[in-house]
Amino acid sequence: MNARLPDTVLDARAAEDLIAARWQDSILPELHRYIEVPAKSPAFDPDWAAHGHLETVLRQAADWVAAQKVEGLTLEVVRLQTGDGRPRTPVLFFEVPASAGRQGEPAPASGQTVLMYGHLDKQPEFNGWRSDLGPWTPRLIDGKLYGRGGADDGYAVYASLAAIQALKAQGVAHPRIVGLIETCEESGSHDLLPYVDALRPRLGDVGLVICLDSGAGNYDQLWLTTSLRGMASGVLKVEVLTEGVHSGDASGLVPSSFRIVRQVLDRLEDSATGRLLPQRFHCEVPAERLDQARATAAILGEEVYRRFPWAHHDCGGSSVFALPTTTDPVEALINRTWRPTLSVTGAEGFPTLQNAGNVLRPYTAFKLSLRLPPLVDAAEAVQELKALLEDNAPYQAKVTFVPEGAATGWNAPATAPWFEQALHASSQAHFGAPCGFIGQGGTIPLMNMLSQGFPRAQMMVCGVLGPKSNAHGPNEFLHVPFAQRLTAAVAEVIARMP
Repeated sequence: MNARLPDTVLDARAAEDLIAARWQDSILPELHRYIEVPAKSPAFDPDWAAHGHLETVLRQAADWVAAQKVEGLTLEVVRLQTGDGRPRTPVLFFEVPASAGRQGEPAPASGQTVLMYGHLDKQPEFNGWRSDLGPWTPRLIDGKLYGRGGADDGYAVYASLAAIQALKAQGVAHPRIVGLIETCEESGSHDLLPYVDALRPRLGDVGLVICLDSGAGNYDQLWLTTSLRGMASGVLKVEVLTEGVHSGDASGLVPSSFRIVRQVLDRLEDSATGRLLPQRFHCEVPAERLDQARATAAILGEEVYRRFPWAHHDCGGSSVFALPTTTDPVEALINRTWRPTLSVTGAEGFPTLQNAGNVLRPYTAFKLSLRLPPLVDAAEAVQELKALLEDNAPYQAKVTFVPEGAATGWNAPATAPWFEQALHASSQAHFGAPCGFIGQGGTIPLMNMLSQGFPRAQMMVCGVLGPKSNAHGPNEFLHVPFAQRLTAAVAEVIARMP
């Protein structure tokens, strides 16, 4: 066994060796099984209960956790129903009591709990996968495990247990640990709050939340997520006719539903710059987050925007790539974390190109995804968005916006000195570099809920979604060496919790 590294509680090399062995021998085979199951979130599989895929991945994870035989661990699959008797998506709950360790250290205060979070539901397939890859076909290539859901974030429950096993193997004192693994996150976690309420007496006084469902600026150091954007989504539909008509007969007289959609969206977004026009969808960026963005920009530089798979074409014998909205790394970070942005993620009312005749279509429908700054209330934003899009419709067309989801973003609480020291020590021990701090443009509804429910808790929100990992899109991959080091870093932070 190697000598203990300075400023760490665990023997870092021994922890890494144990965790690497767990990943290679046990976790990776389980993740292969997990990826093979099309366990799509309820928003994308309304018949999830009948199909049984969520049940399959939950049972696989539960069986694996039980098979680890962690000292004192208790495990339960918790199931609740809605008021009208429909089943809610189930959750996996486990508990490990505080341990005094074998080195004579006292057990941590019994009231302090570490809550470890993850989810097992997945985004849908999407298109554009490489010919040698597929969403439900796991492949390990050059240390990257390809397939839907492995990185986002089916690995979380397995990594959580491996971190606990590293603590147990070295006999290090640790606080009480509970795990909450849901199956509804990709649908906005709409089933989660009833479970949190039902389990609250068993969660205890949460002093540290570890959420392994976030991103990384690179694969060279530990990254702490400092903020998450909120989200408002829904379907905008414009109807002008009851059925399609010959475009030669009607165009020029019957207004195009697509043109009306463009007009309506112009109320919301400056199409030349992408800036959201209503000021109420913006908020001031806290000074601390601006400072962190500058520090992160200095680390990542052009990688902030080069990480994406830009389209390119030939121009005069050389490749020309599509450009980002800005090449200033600081502005790029702020744009994707603290400024509102509109995306059209789906469309209806369009025939395929092969079947597109000379017909003026009766309607156009777009699915809108509006990312909101962390401090903007999502419920209020949805109502304002609906009024903005529907009022005073051009040509008196039938314009409707049907909200489908809303989640307020999250801004991390002030970092306690012990937590900051633990993050840097863990990152130095396992990556050889200090911890980086970065905001994320995605949404994890649970974080706002937990910050409100456990205001004294520190929030270790991190994950494996680094450059080109492409969660939700084609060719999603899990960077296995990074995931192993992250697992070890998590164990170190837990061991250092006062």
